Amino acid sequence: MKTQSLSAYPRTLTRRKGSKAVRANGRIPANIYGKSGAPQNLEVDAKAFDDLVHRAHSEIILVDLSVTGDSRPERLALVQDVQHHPLHGNVLHVDLHEVKPDEMVTIRVPLESVGTPAGVKTGGGTLEHVLLRVKIRSLPKDLPEQINVDVSALEIGQSIHLSQVKAPAGVEILGNKELTAFAVAAPLTETAEAAAAPAEGGKQPEMIKEKKEDGTAPAAGAKTDDKKAAEKKK
Repeated sequence: MKTQSLSAYPRTLTRRKGSKAVRANGRIPANIYGKSGAPQNLEVDAKAFDDLVHRAHSEIILVDLSVTGDSRPERLALVQDVQHHPLHGNVLHVDLHEVKPDEMVTIRVPLESVGTPAGVKTGGGTLEHVLLRVKIRSLPKDLPEQINVDVSALEIGQSIHLSQVKAPAGVEILGNKELTAFAVAAPLTETAEAAAAPAEGGKQPEMIKEKKEDGTAPAAGAKTDDKKAAEKKK
């Protein structure tokens, strides 16, 4: 994976009030942690980080971090987590995971399909993307942004399991190899579609029985007061 450059600065303002002040100055509160040292509070330029995210092809970003005025100014780190504002989407906080060039890293990366399955083209089937992410292990330089899987040969009823997913060079795919990654389902028949559709008119009407004044339903064949009155008129 190609690294991206990112500048950071030691952060002294903490807690909620301090984080608001950092954002007001056009920066984003951040934290970095890893095996090389204790967790540290940082802040990064908001515009520079937004540009970094927009240049990246996926959520997996490896950065050459330059920390101004720090005893360890140059570090290699992975963008571990990004918190966004729920309404306007602005970045609120960034977590960075410091790694070493020779350290094996375990992360989850997206699993993406390539091509259109034969069962979809000719049989009207549907491609089911079952496994969205896969756990991998590799050196930082070998980390892929995503793993692509060619699904063009899949016919209806066929599937690709995790054991059949080819890992890039230097990458080990972890997890249960029997898990289904992609599958092509048969199209629904008219009978199946009708059975799956809700009954016309919604719920079945409920049967309403007359009740006596004491709240109990009349016995089968018993005459109600209305029926008795009608018979007397006759």
